[in-house]
Amino acid sequence: MQKVLDRVTANPKFHEFIAMRSRYSIIMAIVSAAAYYGFILLVAYNKEFLAAKVSAGSVMSVGVPIGVGVILFTIVLTWIYVHRANTEFDATNEAIIKEAQK
Repeated sequence: MQKVLDRVTANPKFHEFIAMRSRYSIIMAIVSAAAYYGFILLVAYNKEFLAAKVSAGSVMSVGVPIGVGVILFTIVLTWIYVHRANTEFDATNEAIIKEAQK
């Protein structure tokens, strides 16, 4: 088992894979955090905009759909990451392990 692990960690494809996966994870985390922090900054600095009504006779303010949008956006980002992890990342990982077991 240790020999396979040594071969995997010595494989340049493994290092490329780890770097690519880490970059992707960091980008997704930054985009998700930007959405949340952007909403919080909007709450902190532009309350009037968020308090505005959606339409003339509406009870709902603009902040509600924006807040729901932020939550839905991060759910979609999570789904995108999980989909890529379960397809591309897993396939690459399996290929590297198979190559090391030869």
